[in-house]
Amino acid sequence: MSYDRVKIFTGNANPALAEEICSTLGTEVGKARVRFFSDGEIHLQIQENVRGADVFVVQPTCTPVDRNLMELLLIIDALKRASAERITAVLAYFGYARQDRKDKPRVPISAKLVARLIETAGADRILALDLHAAQIQGFFDIPVDHLFASPVMIEYYKRLAIPDLTVVSPDAGGVERARAFAKRLNAPLAIVDKRREEANVAEVMNIIGAVEGRNCLMVDDLIDTAGTLVKGAEALLEQGALSVSACATHAVLSGQAVERIEKSPLKEVVFSNSIPLSERARSSPRIRSLSIAPLLARAIQSIHEETSVSILFV
Repeated sequence: MSYDRVKIFTGNANPALAEEICSTLGTEVGKARVRFFSDGEIHLQIQENVRGADVFVVQPTCTPVDRNLMELLLIIDALKRASAERITAVLAYFGYARQDRKDKPRVPISAKLVARLIETAGADRILALDLHAAQIQGFFDIPVDHLFASPVMIEYYKRLAIPDLTVVSPDAGGVERARAFAKRLNAPLAIVDKRREEANVAEVMNIIGAVEGRNCLMVDDLIDTAGTLVKGAEALLEQGALSVSACATHAVLSGQAVERIEKSPLKEVVFSNSIPLSERARSSPRIRSLSIAPLLARAIQSIHEETSVSILFV
């Protein structure tokens, strides 16, 4: 791969991921300076020539969501004004994705608004990882390559070779994701039926499928407060499961999530490094992180070389 026209930049959201992607590709992170005025305004400057370059901006919009989103928009705008030929926003995590519809009167469709902001800033295409809802791709009027972390996760669990494994969806909305996992691992599928009364509060109602005497693996796209996860694990054990583990692409882990996981009966929770783990999460013996940098690096290479990335859509 020739890097004379390829540049990879990042903000403060997840510089470690950008550095690992660059290491995989054999290049270096582009030079950019981000500083803050005393009132909180962001000042950004690209510190190298990008004229005519194929540029990738690795900037998940994770916590602090609004600041990281604003950094992404400013980086894209700066690159556009510096005459970059093409700008791809690499959204390892897309914040506001859970607000993708009007589920109550007089509420915004925030995911659509954020998509329009990224386009207006000057992005030419999007490279996303495990969007909360696949239809969010339709919120963009530019090309979207939607990758999944499942190949990385599945390879990990194939190496573990867990006996009597059952893959579990934590809710009805995640059945398709869990079914794909179950198929690749040659395992049966179960579903946790829950009723959510309000945001970040979940009540487990029932287990659909046979879990008695099985080692259960709960599969989700993200874990936020871990309330749903812990209640699901408790319900599975009440139904006779031997053990419960979990995996998710995005480690949002807000509030007391890490403490909930550590106090829960969960054996292990595996995440990708799409979002950097807090120091508390990194030190937890229950939490493991797997790298998706090689996956994103292969996608970046394919996009630059104008070859198919469909082989990565697993």
